[in-house]
Amino acid sequence: MTLRAAGTPPELIVADGAGAPVRLMAPSPDRDATATLAQGRSRPAWAEIDLAAVTHNARVLAELAAPARLCAVVKAHGYGHGGPAVARAALAGGASRLAVALVDEGVELREHGVTAPVLLLSECDPAAASTALEYGLIPTLYTAEGIDAWAAAARAAGHPVTVHVKVDTGMHRVGAAPEDLVSVVSMVMHEPLLELEGIWTHLPVADGMEPADRRFTEEQLDCFERLVEDLRSAGMTAPLLHAANTAGAVAFPRSRHGMVRCGIGLYGYLPGAPGGVSASFAAQSSGAVLRPAMALKARVVAVRTLDAGERPSYGRLRPLPARARVATVPIGYADGVPRALFRAGYEVLIGGRRRPLAGMVTMDQIVVDCGDDETVRPGDEVVLLGDQGGQTITADDWAAMLGTISYEVVCGVGPRVPRIVIDRPDAAGD
Repeated sequence: MTLRAAGTPPELIVADGAGAPVRLMAPSPDRDATATLAQGRSRPAWAEIDLAAVTHNARVLAELAAPARLCAVVKAHGYGHGGPAVARAALAGGASRLAVALVDEGVELREHGVTAPVLLLSECDPAAASTALEYGLIPTLYTAEGIDAWAAAARAAGHPVTVHVKVDTGMHRVGAAPEDLVSVVSMVMHEPLLELEGIWTHLPVADGMEPADRRFTEEQLDCFERLVEDLRSAGMTAPLLHAANTAGAVAFPRSRHGMVRCGIGLYGYLPGAPGGVSASFAAQSSGAVLRPAMALKARVVAVRTLDAGERPSYGRLRPLPARARVATVPIGYADGVPRALFRAGYEVLIGGRRRPLAGMVTMDQIVVDCGDDETVRPGDEVVLLGDQGGQTITADDWAAMLGTISYEVVCGVGPRVPRIVIDRPDAAGD
């Protein structure tokens, strides 16, 4: 049985140097996406994915964490960037393995030719164990039910299975309770076909700047190390220990152990408020910087001149302060541009200048106040995330306006937005 993801992955197109798509990397099975559609000319809105930036970021993170190995977290379709392509780019930059949240995500990697080890970050439903085993995915286990399911799947397959065990040191989401870890690991080790490779935990506030956050993370790491020692005393060891996410890998070097699991850093962003993880990164990275891997763009499809006092879009929420040229752009909240950006004072880039929204974001379109600029025309490029004319808009900028985090911004770019690859690792200069 092959499981299929509930949501359709975003299309991912390889583009040539001029930006024209030349090959569909992750085709939808139920339609033929032509180059015209892929480039967004029938609806000119698209996300540009810089895979060379992913490779660069992986290299920077791998060097920072060494000698610990880098595990690239590519769940949620590679944080919205395209799972299989991001996986290959991260491996090219020095990642030695990958991590996903769902069996379906691991299956997608395998079906696109990715052969590196893939860790499931949560215990899957027992009914999915045989599928996960068929595709060579490494389970995380922490319950008797999960251990029994994987032992049965291994017996049915007739070969051993590598497994990891997660312990909950304070995240309180999933994982074995600390007082149960010895018994859980003992259950794994008493199953002849389950081979224990890793013990791990997760750090929920490694990006925090408050003293209480730092104390909590240090206490988690103390707990994890005590538990590992308890296992050793009981005659049980695992060759691979891991606790660090991106924040932990940067801000808490002791958390690196044998492997770090980096997600958001891979895509060009550091977690937490400025001055926290970012300051630690600057102090350790020898001048290297992370490069955002996604830009979100569209083109103007209509322009009209409206008098002062006109109120464009749903709700007629804001009068134009002066006679203005108003541009319509075909991208909206169904594509991951939240309505809340309007009230937050969000601006897009057109012609290298910041332009405010003229009205509420709608499902499929936004309207932009271009003031008295008569040069704005249909076909002009609009940058919602990325660079234009020396100006930059980042996912961190969106996050600050929305009271959220960069993770949610990039993951929120919807599946109907085609992803176009603008650079590949083999073309990177670093």
